[in-house]
Amino acid sequence: VQLQAFGGGLVQPGGSLRLSCVVSGGTLDYYAIGWFCQAPGKGREGVSCIASNGDSTWYEESVKGRFTISRERAQHTVYLQMNSLKPEDTAVYYCAAVLDYLGSFIYTDPEEYESWGQGTQVTVSS
Repeated sequence: VQLQAFGGGLVQPGGSLRLSCVVSGGTLDYYAIGWFCQAPGKGREGVSCIASNGDSTWYEESVKGRFTISRERAQHTVYLQMNSLKPEDTAVYYCAAVLDYLGSFIYTDPEEYESWGQGTQVTVSS
């Protein structure tokens, strides 16, 4: 499976962005999808994940209430709606996939993921 992440950009504090992760070579029913971020000098960290059944989701504590993960099966796309953005959200954001047909498990460890997109830069600055 291949993934393409896009939608990043420069936004002021308090602003919003919507990231998209387009999946090709497979359907979303087969893959749990995760969004991860990597700031300069830091490791890759989990932001939000959605199980392959589409029902189970997870959010890192600092983004709860601000970010929403969703998916559109017909478009083979997983979204990350990012509201009330803060300067500390600045990072490169990656989406990743792990094979798990119609599963409910949430994978939060980046080491568990098998395929990665290329990353999209999010910069929150005034």
